[in-house]
Amino acid sequence: MNYSRQREIILETLTENVVHPTAEYLHDKVKEKDPKISLATLYRNLNQLAEKGIIKKIDGLEASSHFDHNTFKHYHFICKECGKVFDISAEVAPDLIEKTQSLTDFTIESHDVVFTGICNNCKNK
Repeated sequence: MNYSRQREIILETLTENVVHPTAEYLHDKVKEKDPKISLATLYRNLNQLAEKGIIKKIDGLEASSHFDHNTFKHYHFICKECGKVFDISAEVAPDLIEKTQSLTDFTIESHDVVFTGICNNCKNK
């Protein structure tokens, strides 16, 4: 992947916004640094970064995809009250892939685990 100033700004902005933003949210933030960047350019770059494994694209949380700069093994928790997405260490189930493969005989190439519920902040309100 060739160097692109726009891609650098997108990645920098994603890293600064660890809320697992949607492309639309990220677009608003990126435009503060580069007002000329279009939503189509942002989507194209996000998809390229995800295809290269530089970021993670998270589908299935809601209608819009979310993006995550953290590509280390981890799961996600989505709060049903506030909608925030939290990272959960893969250490909560370190042998999940191996156990699933041995029980099903599937070959797992990738996976996304998403928990839903109420976060501590909302629970304590």
